[in-house]
Amino acid sequence: MLAPVTTAHYLVLSAILLLIGVVGILTRRNVIVLMMSIEIILNAVNVNLIAFARNLDQLEGQVFAIFVICVAVAEAAVGLGILIALFRNKETVQVDEIDLLKW
Repeated sequence: MLAPVTTAHYLVLSAILLLIGVVGILTRRNVIVLMMSIEIILNAVNVNLIAFARNLDQLEGQVFAIFVICVAVAEAAVGLGILIALFRNKETVQVDEIDLLKW
């Protein structure tokens, strides 16, 4: 028989998601991959919030997770808008080649 899923299982999943997101941010130079890595980190936060809300029998963690999802959607919309504007000017999505703010 299978063992029940505990809060520790959710925390391990969240740690794995956080690790994947941080590695993606530190190793990649593509803006789209960086944004996807940030989304993965935010999903790791959501897993933590919901796991602890389930463990404590509270709904506040789920409410905060919905707020985090809303912030992630807004971040993706604004980030993609900025990315499209940069791509039209520079014709690249590589972080190293975008130097509009340099003197």
